[in-house]
Amino acid sequence: MIRNHLTFIIVLPFLLLENAAAKIIVDCRVVTGGITECNPYGQKFVKVREIKYETNRHKLIAAKTLPVPPKTSIKVISVEDMIEKYVKIEEPVRFKGTEPITIQPVISKETQKERMNSRIEKLRIHRRVLLEKMQKIKEEKERKKQEALKIVKEKEEKKEETLKPAQKQVIQGGYYVIEEGDSISTIAAKFGIKRSTLRALNHLEKGAAIRIGKKLIIPYSQKRVDTIAKAEYIVEAGDNLGSIAKDFNLSSDAIIKLNRLKKNAPIRIGQKILLPLPHKLAQQKAEQKRLLAKHKKERLAKSRSKKVKKYTYRSKMIHGFGKRKLRVTATAYSSHRRQTDNTPFLAAWNNRIRPGMKIIAVSRDMLTRYGLRNGSRVRIGGLPGYYTVRDKMNKRFRRRIDIYMGTNRRRALRWGRRSVMLYW
Repeated sequence: MIRNHLTFIIVLPFLLLENAAAKIIVDCRVVTGGITECNPYGQKFVKVREIKYETNRHKLIAAKTLPVPPKTSIKVISVEDMIEKYVKIEEPVRFKGTEPITIQPVISKETQKERMNSRIEKLRIHRRVLLEKMQKIKEEKERKKQEALKIVKEKEEKKEETLKPAQKQVIQGGYYVIEEGDSISTIAAKFGIKRSTLRALNHLEKGAAIRIGKKLIIPYSQKRVDTIAKAEYIVEAGDNLGSIAKDFNLSSDAIIKLNRLKKNAPIRIGQKILLPLPHKLAQQKAEQKRLLAKHKKERLAKSRSKKVKKYTYRSKMIHGFGKRKLRVTATAYSSHRRQTDNTPFLAAWNNRIRPGMKIIAVSRDMLTRYGLRNGSRVRIGGLPGYYTVRDKMNKRFRRRIDIYMGTNRRRALRWGRRSVMLYW
């Protein structure tokens, strides 16, 4: 009991000293105006290592305390100080009030003159630099221009050199008369020369038109020009198939094949030899194609005439009229634009028709295959009288006739489409 009281008596002075020291510096949470320092640790922040209960009282007693940390003082800065130190205040832009305005000092005339002279000197230097640059650019352009002119001149000289041999040959050259279907390209290919050379010799511009009958200068002799144009060569003394083929850049076998000669057959002076030149071969091919088409057309016409005779000459009379009969599809039409065309009273072969006429239109095969003609008289099974062929139908119809009903459209519609026997 006595020991406990002694412990309390020993600890108490320390607590009192701590409280007194804490009261010297005000707590930072209750800082007011005029106080420059404060204690960040209050009274209740005293650190205790060991706490004991008092005997029979159950009160807490701080037995051992830790050393008090050094007191850190915090300097209190007022708002005015903060504004002066950290906030930068600028003068207003629009209105400065009645504050005095500082006037710039007056510059003397000598200073102004010196500054002007310095500016003029700078401008002179700048102008000199610009003039030098412009002079360099001008010299570069002139150099490039001279180089381009030199290149053009060299090209012209080369072109003249290439044309000189051709111009020399023109003195002994020949003329070619333009024929139907010729052009600058075909003529140049025929004689084996360039189109530019041909145009230059005849002073023709690119794309210029040529007309039939006009003469063109060819850089070969007249004899050679005529030979190439006709693709025919007249044998002279000392010629053979090999020399002729070499002279015209051909093969001996092609010449033998075109002229139907034997391989080692001799040739005589004055003999005409056909040359297998490209334009001659193309001409022969076109001629063969034309002859084949002509023969085909003749054979077709001959076969059609035989078929017509087969059906035309029949000996049996049918119903006392005509020698032929055929079942056809019969329709009817009238003189209306919807059923004919813009000329409803004008039929094929320029036949004029009018209501009341007994006429028919027939399909094209009835004309070519079955022997009907413009003006042929026919009879239609089931209808009285005779009808005359005055019109023809569209080529898409086969074995068909169209009966004319005048302007009675309703009658034509009632007729419709029927299968009838046609006699002629």
